[in-house]
Amino acid sequence: MTSKVDEALSYEQARDELIEVVRRLEAGGTTLEESLALWERGEELATVCRRWLKGARARLDAALTEEEAEEAGEEE
Repeated sequence: MTSKVDEALSYEQARDELIEVVRRLEAGGTTLEESLALWERGEELATVCRRWLKGARARLDAALTEEEAEEAGEEE
């Protein structure tokens, strides 16, 4: 579950923080507890990114549908 703070993150902010979380996990050297906390944070950030991308896809689909409808109207 994402927090209100996470919901306020832009796509770029969430992506950049997610990249940093992955770097830290890949580098190792953290305790099990720290690794689990990083993993959980990464999951939250991935959810934020997916939400942004899903919204962007919906906007693109709506714009394409509108454009196709306009073109169909011009052909008649």
